[in-house]
Amino acid sequence: MTDATSTMTQKLAAAAGPHPAAIVAQFRNSGDGAETYETASLGFAETGHAVPLTDTTHCEVGSVSKTYTALMLAVLCVRGALTLDDRVDRYLPMRQRGADRMTLRHLATHTSGLPFHPPGLRRRAIRSWNVNPYATFDAGDVLPALTRTRLRSQPGSRQQYSNFGVGLLGRIMEMATGGTYARLLDDLVVRPLGLADTTADPCTPQATGHWRGRTRPPAALPGLPGAGVVRSSARGLIRHMRCLMNPDACTDDPELRKALGLVLRPDGPDARTPPLIWNRRTTATGRTVHYHGGGTRGFTAFIGFSIEPGLAYAALTNNNPDRRNAFVNHAYAHLHQQIEAAPSRRG
Repeated sequence: MTDATSTMTQKLAAAAGPHPAAIVAQFRNSGDGAETYETASLGFAETGHAVPLTDTTHCEVGSVSKTYTALMLAVLCVRGALTLDDRVDRYLPMRQRGADRMTLRHLATHTSGLPFHPPGLRRRAIRSWNVNPYATFDAGDVLPALTRTRLRSQPGSRQQYSNFGVGLLGRIMEMATGGTYARLLDDLVVRPLGLADTTADPCTPQATGHWRGRTRPPAALPGLPGAGVVRSSARGLIRHMRCLMNPDACTDDPELRKALGLVLRPDGPDARTPPLIWNRRTTATGRTVHYHGGGTRGFTAFIGFSIEPGLAYAALTNNNPDRRNAFVNHAYAHLHQQIEAAPSRRG
């Protein structure tokens, strides 16, 4: 553990709020087979018990789940079960004006025009909004919500983040395969790629989450699991990013290698096309950063990587995001600094 990593963990724990517990993990492949992996943590996974938060502790990753949904979609596309240009109305009734042009690609790049939440969610979950807002929105609520939905923009015209859109993408994958989201995650991604500690089972033992100092029950998203149901660890998140950075070193399966490449480059070398789900930026020195944040009522997560220096970084805390999203902002700033400072890979 370097001094920089330890110092960053302290800053993140302070940003997390009351009852701070945080862990960071960083991986670097500098080329020629030289790899480093380091972690640093502060605090405890369970309130009132001296159980340390480690790189194998399960935490809710919130919207970081969407990066797994993207990879699952890519695998199904490579196998021919779906295509990115399949129309959404092939699977779900879409009666909104212009919705006949909405595709799975739009759902996976936040360009569908769908709202952030399903309509009426805040009203029906008003009593549980600060505890478990999606817990009572189940599979039977999806179609009624969809019929009441008004598009915020025409598909493909604007990028606007949508929990609802990616949640629908997860439902479509279930419909196309006959499997549950949890089973698909395990069969398509977790077991084939060896993604340790990664699951969509809400009953998995995990760290205790906190909202403004109060403990929170495990998050549940029965109707839209693809939007945020995944649990993972710092170790598991790093493995996920290592596979995306270097598919050839991750798996011998040609379909999986192709799917991993499809997530970041859905149209091949065309750099103008956004990746599936992931945010992408270019640093001042021309290095590409892929990253995503996530939060539930009890946890905050951040992951990011850059292929050029071979660097991946994950940060987790069992506290909810604050209004300024300080934890994620600190984590991104640290990642950006590390990427800019890292020498180019050898070999």
